[in-house]
Amino acid sequence: MKQIKLVLETGEEYLGESVGADIDNIFSLGELVFNTSMTGYQEILSDPSYCDQIIVMTYPLIGNYGVNKDDFESLAPALKGMVMRECAEEGSNWRNEYSLRELLKRFKIPAIAGIDTRELTKKIRDRGVMKAVLAPVSYPKHNIELVLTRSLGTDQIQRVSTKSPIHFPGEGKRIVMMDFGYKKNILSSLLRRNCDVVVVPWNSSVEVIESFRPQGLLLSNGPGNPKDVPEVLPTIRTLQKKYPMFSICMGHQLFALANGAETEKMKFGNRGGNHPVKDLKLGKVFMSSQNHGYAVTEASVKTSELEVTQININDKSIEGLRHKTLPAFSVQYHPEASPGPEDTAWLFDDFLNSIRN
Repeated sequence: MKQIKLVLETGEEYLGESVGADIDNIFSLGELVFNTSMTGYQEILSDPSYCDQIIVMTYPLIGNYGVNKDDFESLAPALKGMVMRECAEEGSNWRNEYSLRELLKRFKIPAIAGIDTRELTKKIRDRGVMKAVLAPVSYPKHNIELVLTRSLGTDQIQRVSTKSPIHFPGEGKRIVMMDFGYKKNILSSLLRRNCDVVVVPWNSSVEVIESFRPQGLLLSNGPGNPKDVPEVLPTIRTLQKKYPMFSICMGHQLFALANGAETEKMKFGNRGGNHPVKDLKLGKVFMSSQNHGYAVTEASVKTSELEVTQININDKSIEGLRHKTLPAFSVQYHPEASPGPEDTAWLFDDFLNSIRN
């Protein structure tokens, strides 16, 4: 068994088994976050929203049903590492094509197993998310201390977004999706509804987007701080006056900023497949899949052009917004799930109905 170490920004070290990429002479620096999902590790590690993060999986056994070619949410994972209690050597599901360990090595993702992930999660909950390093056991302590002083950067969206428009033909409504790091199943949710979808780079101009003659716009999920891309806010303000708009996760935060609300970094974020969300109009509670470290501040919405439509039952954070006068709305969670419950997939139908109306 080959060992590597996880070193926290606070100086604490964890030794464990290396179950991912070989990092004999290198290190991997990322923001340490936790995910409470019991399944869906393949979708989680391939979600572009985890760019520059090291994910602690709280469920004790990861990799037990293997990996397959269909469940990726992006072409190449953007995370910096994974932390697990136990990583299965082989998968047992009938869809299994190769092991999680093979996937991690194939995409050069360092990973550590044999860690008490629930104890580590409690530290993150108490102290908040922090920087951490995965490194060889022999990597000098002084060098790691220097590494931990580095910034994680602010260009995550630029790195994961498509570099040129991509067309996915369909016979239904023409939807243009601004790509801040979209998950494949957001696209699939539109294609299953026969939409004709054009995915465009995150910084596409109003003129470029309108050249595709959209009937509706979708702002996708994505990594990082929404305030790192202020240049998209005028584009959103212009387009929401012309087309129905649906925004998800990062898109929700940018939609809020574009309409006068504010966002803030959460202590440890919401990441998992079991977050209860209450719809204030319907009076119903839905279970949701979430992955975000920023939230819209409640006080700022009161002086904005928006109104709150949904809240998180656990921490009372804002989960849904709607424009007061325009056909534009947003949610903080992932209605396409993957992984997680599909309670809120109807939001895609609501979006398409807003176009028809």
